[in-house]
Amino acid sequence: MESVQLHGLLGEALDANRRGRLSQFITGPDSPAIAIFNPVHRDHNEEGDWYGEHAGKWLVAAAKAAARSGDAALQAKVVAVADHLLSVQDDDGYLGNYVASRRFMVPQPPKPESWNGEPALRTWDIWTHSYLLLGLVEVHRCFGHDRHLDAARRIADLCWQVFCEDGIDITSVGNHHGMSASVLLDPAVDLYTLTGETRYLQLAECVLAQADANPRLALLQRALAGADPSEIATGKAYQLCWNLVGLAKLHRATGNADYARALGLQWQAIRDHHISLGGGPFGGIGHRSREVFNPAFVFDPGAYVETCSILAWLQLNRELLAITADVRHAEEIERTAYNDLLGAQAPNGEDWCYYSFANGRRIHTNYWRCCKSSGAMALEELPAVAYTADARGVAVNLLGPGEAILRLADGNDVTLRQHTAYPFDGEIRIDVLPAAATRFRIRVRIPEWAEGAMLAIAAGAPTAVAAGRYADIEREWAPGDTVALSLPMPPRVHRRTYRNIQESRAPGGAPVRQQVLHYSHVAFTRGPLVYATGLVDGYKTSEVVRLPAADDQIRVETLPPTGDEPAATLRVHFDGRPAIDFLPYYGLNGRMDRSWRITWLGLAPGPTGADADDCGQV
Repeated sequence: MESVQLHGLLGEALDANRRGRLSQFITGPDSPAIAIFNPVHRDHNEEGDWYGEHAGKWLVAAAKAAARSGDAALQAKVVAVADHLLSVQDDDGYLGNYVASRRFMVPQPPKPESWNGEPALRTWDIWTHSYLLLGLVEVHRCFGHDRHLDAARRIADLCWQVFCEDGIDITSVGNHHGMSASVLLDPAVDLYTLTGETRYLQLAECVLAQADANPRLALLQRALAGADPSEIATGKAYQLCWNLVGLAKLHRATGNADYARALGLQWQAIRDHHISLGGGPFGGIGHRSREVFNPAFVFDPGAYVETCSILAWLQLNRELLAITADVRHAEEIERTAYNDLLGAQAPNGEDWCYYSFANGRRIHTNYWRCCKSSGAMALEELPAVAYTADARGVAVNLLGPGEAILRLADGNDVTLRQHTAYPFDGEIRIDVLPAAATRFRIRVRIPEWAEGAMLAIAAGAPTAVAAGRYADIEREWAPGDTVALSLPMPPRVHRRTYRNIQESRAPGGAPVRQQVLHYSHVAFTRGPLVYATGLVDGYKTSEVVRLPAADDQIRVETLPPTGDEPAATLRVHFDGRPAIDFLPYYGLNGRMDRSWRITWLGLAPGPTGADADDCGQV
């Protein structure tokens, strides 16, 4: 039987999540997040709230956690909640929390123009149903009860009738110019893949066609045209990434090359311009919404990372990894997991940050906030992507202590055990334990930062392996063989610039360019971990420093761990001020509420005021 158990930092986070958020937030049908589906509430609810999403998110995460851990009490809660939701599902399949006149099946008046693309009557009905679909399908996958799959099919059948037959435009019943409704793409394809029922594939293609026909969204058209993610609909990071997850699943189902090309362009644009050093989608600077992508040229250390968008970014990379086996997607999942995701979770597993900031306070949010359920769901994505199997063998995608039992193509199982202090140390030993000696391939991800990495097989001599690639080892493996990996972890320097160039033409047509804004910043990492400091000198929320222009001339000491701290300290020396000590961003100040984290320091301008990349006036 295939299984994955993560230990170390990720395992501790998963255990805390199961004991905290997943066991305490929803405990049964009477929990407030489930009670809102009861007729006594539903039949009077005309508010455009999104709180119904918690039920589906919790079902997905709690079902996975219960199945993975063997937690019988949690499994009983999951099944009881799912069964209660079935008991309040209407005969037509509706399972939302809106009064009849406000449901997605009722045509709405034309939507007014608004900055955030809301329909005339604000609604999150399809959004809620999309999460319920994912939740009920996951409960079925984990525990095998057909009644939960049947309930999911009834929801999808209703959606197929409304959008494919009755002709209601799905973008008219969602915010952000329809993006919060077109996320139905994801569960529709999921249901098609599970059941083989073609109407669910037709539903997904109908949703995409309607999303593409809306001129303010034009999802596929704009993606294929190379539009920056900030320019699609409102640029809402969470919704756009979830739409792309659905598009990725639709590509897997159909093989449509346009879908693959659109995904590649959007992924690259997000990765190049819209991801924090800690791996989360960031935005919200100079915009009324805190959760939209900034224009591509904007960088600000005070930008927001919404934990919900971390979930969707992880899921997008999960899908693209399955499609392409491209190491970059595993790299992004690990970077996000060890930094912005763990950095948003409190040690008790119940409290989460709604927003995280590279430079700013960590603030734990309250019961109803969306990000508490998104963070819990995101953590449960990690075991399934940490180790994978294909026709040629197995892959180690995430590094860190743990164990996986995977099924080989010949039907036999192999156990892989990682022994390591990673991410704090780069020495890793993987025990390979097939049921019997057999030939297959093991792919081990070598991080992109691990220049000079060495790999040894069994008692063989270490050999160099390329960073940013998989090391592919195909041989006959016998029980007790090992793979030893040594990853150098020197401190690394990162520089980012917020630079704005004004471009125009002179009366004669000659180009005129002038730099009008230029702020440079510096940050530090070691291995997969982003480093940060607290309030500088005990009270400053920012600092401007002088450093050599060349990275290799910057003096950064790596100090050994002390006390209960498992990570090395980075001590950075500057010109004109005392050194500053940095520790991993995720765990700074014990992850206490209201504590400060400063990742990026400002870089002082040169003595003339001109910068090396200043175009001046041309």
